[in-house]
Amino acid sequence: MPKHTGPVLVVDDDEAVRNSLKFVLELEGLHVRLYEDGAELLRDASLPRTGCLVVDYWMPGMDGFELVGRLRDRDVDLPAILITARPAGDLQGRAARAGFRHVVEKPFEDGALLDGIHEALAASRESHSAPSVESPRGAP
Repeated sequence: MPKHTGPVLVVDDDEAVRNSLKFVLELEGLHVRLYEDGAELLRDASLPRTGCLVVDYWMPGMDGFELVGRLRDRDVDLPAILITARPAGDLQGRAARAGFRHVVEKPFEDGALLDGIHEALAASRESHSAPSVESPRGAP
């Protein structure tokens, strides 16, 4: 099985952050898709079944928590990492309760984001490699 499965979907309203993440992640051999905000991601009709999300906390229109909640409502259950320049209060706990695997503070240092992405991709790969126990269509 390949080391990486599925793209890394980066959602951040800061173009410089998006582009720098794309550059670094592609150097790691990862496929990256960029989105300016949550609405753009939600309009994407070709969301993958595997991969991971890297979502900014503070964005205009819809924050990272609302975006991931809307994706979960649509049965899009990709592992998610929250990135933020302004960690405040109980952000770690709130993010964990919302289903984020990690919270990583900007500016990114010491490989924490990359480690989190590799972990999230491995979890995505594992969750989609288990054999299905569903009945064939039309079966009782």
